[in-house]
Amino acid sequence: MIRVLLADDQSLVRAGFRALLDAQSDIEVVGEAADGREAVRSIRELRPDVVLMDIRMPLLDGLAATREVTGDPGLRDVKVVMLTTFELDEYVFEAIRSGASGFLVKDTEPEELLRAVRAVVDGDALLSPGVTRRLIAEFAARSKEPAAAAGMARLTEREREVMALVGIGLSNEEIARRLVVSPLTAKTHVSRTMVKLGARDRAQLVVLAYESGLVRPGWLG
Repeated sequence: MIRVLLADDQSLVRAGFRALLDAQSDIEVVGEAADGREAVRSIRELRPDVVLMDIRMPLLDGLAATREVTGDPGLRDVKVVMLTTFELDEYVFEAIRSGASGFLVKDTEPEELLRAVRAVVDGDALLSPGVTRRLIAEFAARSKEPAAAAGMARLTEREREVMALVGIGLSNEEIARRLVVSPLTAKTHVSRTMVKLGARDRAQLVVLAYESGLVRPGWLG
């Protein structure tokens, strides 16, 4: 059973998401929060698998709440999916840099929401579609120059190559075809790269690929 917590200051949004999610045999909504501070408290208490977190909330916005959650080693297994009103929300890239596993627009199709919840639990990031890759590239180009990711020097040439392909949004299967290796081998390279760089998930690996210069904004492979 996938345990989900809803954090949004609009009660109608929470009610709609709850009705959809609770109707699934493998998903259970275990809690709700109307502001960021309440969200952090509830996450620490309930330890959900996935949090659907609105970016704009009172008391503590979703971005700050996400930093608190992803910065707590005891909550490492909690996946945060940010909810935005518009695809070009100015905080999307910063949210992913802060540890969110991806983002969705609030008016997304029900099937996409369900797919997203299940995907992040499986360790995937919501960064695959081409439109999303372009969006991440745009925010990467606007972001300030960060320090090089610790651990980059420890990566093998193949791991750096795999990381670059993750950065342009390729799945493990697509990486395997590009490099002419098995999907399992591609998955192993991705996992080892994440461990060496201390990345929480695939989403952070994408961000690190841009920040390290392995991927240039606008390069879609």
